[in-house]
Amino acid sequence: MPRRKLRVKAADSARINAELAELRATLEIRTEWPEAALAEAERAAEAPRLPDYDATELPLFTVDPPGSRDLDQAMHLAHRPGGGYRVHYAIADVAAFVRPGGAIDEEARRRVQTLYFPDRPVALHPTRLSEDAASLLPGEPRPALLWQLDLDEDGAVVLADLRRAVVRSHRRLDYEAVQRAVDAGGADEQLVLLATVGRLREEQERERGGVSLPVPEQEVEETPRGYVLGYRAPTPADGWNAQISLLTGMAAAELMLDAGVGLLRTLPAAPPDAYERLRRTARALDIDWPDGLPYPDLVRSLDPDRPLHAAFLNECTGLLRGAGHRAFDTARGRPAPADPGHAALAAPYAHCTAPLRRLGDRFVQEVCAAVAAGEEPPDWAREALVDVAALMTAGDRRAGEVERACVDLVEAEVLSGRVGEDFPAVVIDVDGKRPGRGTVQLREPAVRARCDRAGTGPGEGADGESPGAALPLGGRIAARLTVADPATRTVRFAAV
Repeated sequence: MPRRKLRVKAADSARINAELAELRATLEIRTEWPEAALAEAERAAEAPRLPDYDATELPLFTVDPPGSRDLDQAMHLAHRPGGGYRVHYAIADVAAFVRPGGAIDEEARRRVQTLYFPDRPVALHPTRLSEDAASLLPGEPRPALLWQLDLDEDGAVVLADLRRAVVRSHRRLDYEAVQRAVDAGGADEQLVLLATVGRLREEQERERGGVSLPVPEQEVEETPRGYVLGYRAPTPADGWNAQISLLTGMAAAELMLDAGVGLLRTLPAAPPDAYERLRRTARALDIDWPDGLPYPDLVRSLDPDRPLHAAFLNECTGLLRGAGHRAFDTARGRPAPADPGHAALAAPYAHCTAPLRRLGDRFVQEVCAAVAAGEEPPDWAREALVDVAALMTAGDRRAGEVERACVDLVEAEVLSGRVGEDFPAVVIDVDGKRPGRGTVQLREPAVRARCDRAGTGPGEGADGESPGAALPLGGRIAARLTVADPATRTVRFAAV
């Protein structure tokens, strides 16, 4: 799919903003902060808990989307004496501002994670903290959890250490700027090392049997003309940055597993029949999958800009179902899972690098900081792990619901008034029980929506359509717009 932002008919911002406010009310999204929490945030911002260790001279930098202010992580990379690499990864120390059992803590447990609506984010913490006093904004001293991760020449971990520190980010970058600098050959040593270490960690992932899916994402952007839709495929710089975060999350998981207490992000292995279904899909899309080629290696060989490959990658997301959060505390009768791994990463993993935006990360940080210091984790953190795991799993579902509802609304607005028009489309998914029903992806506008073969629908038989009526998975079709209703956030097409 295209990597450029698509400019199409813009949907009216004022009308959509009103509808988004109504959507938040319908979904019971908490947007206002209790006065007690705001007052607590102001006091904490003026007097956070600061550690003794000063690491402000370490020239850290951040990589985030343009305009972001809730900056959780900053990094510094260097060659290690004797060979290999040293990664310093600083993570905002939210516990330096949030009092256990206080007003902010209580409200954050209701919100669970930051929700990103097209018109505004609904933050996990008061913005006085998340976009100001606790954020790793450039030039400002901040309390942080500072990881030191030493790697050998191949990118494998040889040492992982963690301590609290005062840090200062020296510059703020975005993914596209990093990619441009590396591609143009004008990157400084830090960005060259980011690319080098990122590629080494990708190779480590390959050797473990892990895989990352480069599926293009839909984006909603507000412009002076209104809201527009676009696709964005991850750049290599996205992947390098993600590998540093994953590296830290895997180090945190190992630290907690060794200590027998913590909170993991888990994903069960897909059942064998799921891979058999994928093999059938590959054959239908004329994708060569030799018997001896592992699934992760096949994924790495695909190009998401090619329609058939994009359709296959979309089908691969079915292997990622079942992700959750698992708390354990062996000293208190809750053993670690027998298989603590995350199937997509082929390693144990913990969310720990986004505490400004995810509730569970603060608790993982506290456990890891205590274990690294040779201390018992604080009771307030370990006693909450089971509840936080459940809250995070429910929060993930709600975040997915919010994201889909927002995109559905903008899609319907962008297409309103165009019912009856035909659009070039690619079939990216077909219903296994009703092959005349599936999902199509348009190039312009950047829309994904349900599509039915003409003549099928609610009145069809329970056994579905005849094979001749099946939508062609990965095929290019003309899709006729039949429904575009902003009131119900519904878009439907019929294959012509």
